[in-house]
Amino acid sequence: MSTNVLRTADGWWVVRCDRAVPVETKAVTTAELLADRAAVHEAASSDESGTPVADLVALSPVTSPCRVVAQMVNYRSHARDSGFKGEIPPAFFRKASGSVSGPGEAVVRPAHVKFLDYEIELGLVMGASLPVGTVVEERDLPSYVAGLVITNDISAREVQLTKTQFYESKSYPTFTPTGPYLALLEPEDFTRLLDLRLKLSVNGELRQDRTLADMIVRPAQALTLLARFQTLDAGDLLLTGTPGGTALKAPPKPVEKIGALLPPAVKWKAFFKSQAKNPHYLSRGDVITATIATPDGRIDLGEQRTPVTDAK
Repeated sequence: MSTNVLRTADGWWVVRCDRAVPVETKAVTTAELLADRAAVHEAASSDESGTPVADLVALSPVTSPCRVVAQMVNYRSHARDSGFKGEIPPAFFRKASGSVSGPGEAVVRPAHVKFLDYEIELGLVMGASLPVGTVVEERDLPSYVAGLVITNDISAREVQLTKTQFYESKSYPTFTPTGPYLALLEPEDFTRLLDLRLKLSVNGELRQDRTLADMIVRPAQALTLLARFQTLDAGDLLLTGTPGGTALKAPPKPVEKIGALLPPAVKWKAFFKSQAKNPHYLSRGDVITATIATPDGRIDLGEQRTPVTDAK
């Protein structure tokens, strides 16, 4: 059975139903906590009544600095929304760890960004080093992945598309809300990964809803592909892609073909003029709610609830 861990300004907590028990540890970083699993187990088995979870202000359970890596177009439904057909080659990009924010912290839209989008993603938190050249089989996942978190890959679409710049468009402060819980998994829990359902709503309207069965490149294969060129260490974070339902969608094929004939400046001006009519992009005052869990609740990463505001 997975163990949910919460982080606050006062330290680490093990969550048991609606109450939390403090973890007696000197760990400050996520990597240090993962090295002190005995303290987590002790808190989980404690007979202390604990503190109401509702009274705690959760921070991201993934501390920074750390590596934040993400998979691109990794759900079939998202591939369809994005206009991809046929085989999609696996691809990764990096995000600045300064973009990691808490599960209740406001997402801040920069002044120059009009088309702000959401992408719920399952985050894998590394529990051990993954050296370059490592081959990860399904049975090996518990040796490398310590746990799971909810993440939201917030994206400034006009920066991403016009500059073909993923790093900038997805790395502004607050662009990776993470948590509330870090679900530390037992080896048997990994057999339930494909049952996890990702749900994201904006102002109560359901926008994204898929299980990991919709995933194209699954975690073991993703780690193997990433390890061809990238080392990961304990406490690092891999975002595993988002399902369909984001605000951004590919234009109809006839429109796309016409756009390909236009100079880039003209093409993007026309594209974003059409996107301005799309009500699904995030605006100040919106509230994003995200959950990831198995149907039976055996693995439940809690609820992430982030308001949207504009930069001052």
